Amino acid sequence: MAAQNPQTTQNTVLVAVFAALIAALGLVPPITVGIVPVPITLQTLGVMLAGALLGPWRGMLSVVVLQVLVLAGLPLLAGGRGGLGVFLGPTGGYLVGWIPAALVIGLLVQHWALRRTGSTARFLAMLLSTVLGGIVVIYAFGVPWTSVVTGLPLSTSALGSLVFVPGDLLKAVVASLVAVSVHRSYRRLLGGVRTAAR
Repeated sequence: MAAQNPQTTQNTVLVAVFAALIAALGLVPPITVGIVPVPITLQTLGVMLAGALLGPWRGMLSVVVLQVLVLAGLPLLAGGRGGLGVFLGPTGGYLVGWIPAALVIGLLVQHWALRRTGSTARFLAMLLSTVLGGIVVIYAFGVPWTSVVTGLPLSTSALGSLVFVPGDLLKAVVASLVAVSVHRSYRRLLGGVRTAAR
């Protein structure tokens, strides 16, 4: 029997670990707001970290693994939610948006942010990457989806989503600080991507 490639094993472990991390962040109780029927959770922080630390493909795959398990009925989302109904409800667009979010964050981090020169420039590029992927992309899926499912006007759905912005910006800052620190200490996490000198 042929031995498994160590790189393949490492990738599999990292994908599984980050899928578990996103699920673990769901243990923190969600905060429900009255404007739109979508709770505030910590799990988007896990999505941002997956893309920023694992890169586009492994980060996206970790989110896909989690969502397949959720689709199968496991209660891995905040508040113990799971099953097909979650994807068909008001939060479905935000959940689907996690997948391209991790992809976009990973692409920006791997091909742009990590190549910035200087700690401040790299942090700001990392922050912009997590904001674009973790907020803009997710909201682009979530806002219209919530509008369609609930019957709310699109403007109301968009206005209601503004309540998530402060918390999501804070998550983006935390994810960026962690990602900059980890990539500085472990430069081969993205497969040896060449980074700019500090």
